[in-house]
Amino acid sequence: MEPIASTPTHCPYCALQCGMNVTPLPQGGVEVTERTDFPVNRGALCGKGRTAAEVLSPAVRLTSPLVRSGGRLVEAGWDEALDRIAERLGNTREEYGADALGVFGGGGLTNEKAYALGKFARVVLGTSQIDYNGRFCMSSAAAAGTKAFGLDRGLPFPLEDIPKTGCVILVGSNLAETMPPSLRFFSELRENGGTLIVVDPRRTRTAEQADLHLAPRPGTDLALALGLLHLVVAEERTDEEYIRERTTGWEQARAVAMAHWPEQVERITGVSVPQLREAVRLFCEPESAMVLTARGPEQQSKGTDTVGAWINLCLATGRAGRPLSGYGCLTGQGNGQGGREHGQKADQLPGYRKLDDPAARAHVAGVWGVDPDALPGPGRSAYELLDALGTDIRALLLMGSNPVVSAPHAAHVEERLESLDFLAVCDVVRSETAELADVVLPVTQWAEETGTTTSLEGRVLLRRQAVTPPPGVRSDLYVLHELAARLGVEKGFPTDAEEVFQELRRASAGGPADYSGISYGRLAEENGVFWPCPQNADADPEGEVAHPGTPRLFLDRFATPDGRARFAPVTHRPTAEEPDAEYPLLLTTGRVVSQYQSGAQTRRVTELNAAAPGPFVELHPRLASRIGAAEGDPVTVTSRRGRATAPARITSAIRPDTVFMPFHWPGEGRANTLTNPALDPTSRMPEFKSCAVRVEVGDDQRGLGLPVPRL
Repeated sequence: MEPIASTPTHCPYCALQCGMNVTPLPQGGVEVTERTDFPVNRGALCGKGRTAAEVLSPAVRLTSPLVRSGGRLVEAGWDEALDRIAERLGNTREEYGADALGVFGGGGLTNEKAYALGKFARVVLGTSQIDYNGRFCMSSAAAAGTKAFGLDRGLPFPLEDIPKTGCVILVGSNLAETMPPSLRFFSELRENGGTLIVVDPRRTRTAEQADLHLAPRPGTDLALALGLLHLVVAEERTDEEYIRERTTGWEQARAVAMAHWPEQVERITGVSVPQLREAVRLFCEPESAMVLTARGPEQQSKGTDTVGAWINLCLATGRAGRPLSGYGCLTGQGNGQGGREHGQKADQLPGYRKLDDPAARAHVAGVWGVDPDALPGPGRSAYELLDALGTDIRALLLMGSNPVVSAPHAAHVEERLESLDFLAVCDVVRSETAELADVVLPVTQWAEETGTTTSLEGRVLLRRQAVTPPPGVRSDLYVLHELAARLGVEKGFPTDAEEVFQELRRASAGGPADYSGISYGRLAEENGVFWPCPQNADADPEGEVAHPGTPRLFLDRFATPDGRARFAPVTHRPTAEEPDAEYPLLLTTGRVVSQYQSGAQTRRVTELNAAAPGPFVELHPRLASRIGAAEGDPVTVTSRRGRATAPARITSAIRPDTVFMPFHWPGEGRANTLTNPALDPTSRMPEFKSCAVRVEVGDDQRGLGLPVPRL
């Protein structure tokens, strides 16, 4: 028997986009194996990646369209389902106007799908009401990075630079659980004599690897960064020549930082002054250093300012735009980077162009063959869009997201979804959000289709189709093509991913995220290409001899008009919801190693469910003793928005004034029932990482209003 060929491709989960091989088995099913030639994971795969093929099974995924009939979702043909969607979208637009139609995308969609979805919303539907769940991922880091550097790319350098630097401050990331293959870069950093500082309210698996662990109170990362900058100035560790030649705004930022003296920062954060001084020493003594942030400091109502303060620390010490140094953000979702670059974000057009920029509108409209004035303006951000469902927005098309589990104030979002006149969902599985839909379309997933993603490094990658999808399953590009035709737009929505990418290249040309010099051929041959990668004038039409790509940004100048980085004059302020007598504790949320995001896919994998079968509430022993909780007892956590109940997990790895819940599960243990939708004024990021709660065992009320001992 001829051996069945393996297809080199990439993992469907996090933004590492680890390389893997996918092989159909003669007896049926699919095997995933390591791929050693990809430099990010070098053959390593986490449990989610190793078991990714299980979600390809028809037994766990959708294989037929569903339509609501008699209050139930029943199987239907594709034409019936598409006709129903087009009819309801068209009728809603005619009766209420284009902005009564909403579109909600996902950070797991390929670049081609994200591009086509944004174009569909603006050209076919004519609506401004489009955003995506990546708004909940790294929008604060994007806003701060754009303000400081003139350009946002998760990491401005490859991961391979991390082991070669002198010190890394890792803020609010538990990458040992969220992206395990990346931990080797930090282990190699320490083996090479560098140091790792981890900032996290919990002593996580990642914090266990650190040379120094700082455990601030949730929501105080901004004060912590300002306190460190204060000490940098006081100890004369600033790089004055760098500040003078490569930055602006230092005097204002310096004055604000000097108002945050160490003892005050200790009172706010709970991090001792000796620890602050040690962090400054470890960061400043080597020739090179990095600050990397993740959701901890970003998912706050002051997340943009918080990231800005950490960038200030890099700028004041000359640690940005230099080899083996800089600020970076660890993107979470598989295509969280590319997903926002190409048009499914409320305020952006392809190529990371601004929707309210006349030149950007003219360029993209020219590629699309429409009048620039016909393009709608910026719409609502993700949570604001969800909050408007059933009132201003009457019908919603949703692709690749599960906000019933993943959105803040999730019970309210669920009510808004239920209040819609019409909801259509495209997904791989029958998610909690799909259960509310009027029409559900079964779409292809990672190994069943070809397309590109952009990793946390800004490396554009080619995912190749390795298996044939089950009968009855179609691609998202097919869905948009068919809906566009039914709504009167016959051209402009091809179903071939490479054809879509060719148009994306033209639309991105000249923009901040310029992909015009990238082709599928280059991606296959070069194991990915870093953007920006413009098309050279002397390159051949296919882009095979083009710009080499940009692995490292800002080495010569920043992407601002004058080439200088901007300091942010930011000051600490409390969280949107501080503890009080009724809600005396803080809740923070996050992930566990064996589940991913809303769990819609990983909760269908036997091995992963065995490792992480359900939610829990993490409590410090002092808090557990105070409320009378034992390991495994049902604990109810209550916020101003609702209640969630899950077994207690008692550990000294968390602060006594803080409780932690993972957010992967629906039902009574849904952590996002509790979370606060207070928004950052710039990024519109909700405050997932901190809200005031109380806890009690079961229905016992002894935990209500009790003060918690200070650290």
